[in-house]
Amino acid sequence: LPGVGPLIATAIIASVGDATQFKNGRQMSASIGITPAQHSSGGKLRLLGISKRGDAYLRTLLIHGARSAMRAAKHKTDRLSRWITGLGERRHANVAVAALANKTIRIAWAMMQNQTEYQPDFGLG
Repeated sequence: LPGVGPLIATAIIASVGDATQFKNGRQMSASIGITPAQHSSGGKLRLLGISKRGDAYLRTLLIHGARSAMRAAKHKTDRLSRWITGLGERRHANVAVAALANKTIRIAWAMMQNQTEYQPDFGLG
């Protein structure tokens, strides 16, 4: 998984434990504090920065790993790297890094839930 090495992988397992306690990847991401905070009033929804709830150490590691993966993605052509590069061109670098960290933890949830290894071309048919 791009941006995840032995240190981040063990931190995820130590912090999360059993991934089956979460219904989906968004719940796991929200428990770590990588999802955007929301403020709603009068039917208007406002998305803020990341919520910063949960394990600050794990969140910091995921952000650093995502930043590293963004730099490495510029020289790769796989699907995730193309998505990262395109997002980096459309959004501010820090927003793109937070989005990649969110995607990384969701992929990690799916891997833990299904007991599988990372498959970079999953879903290409």
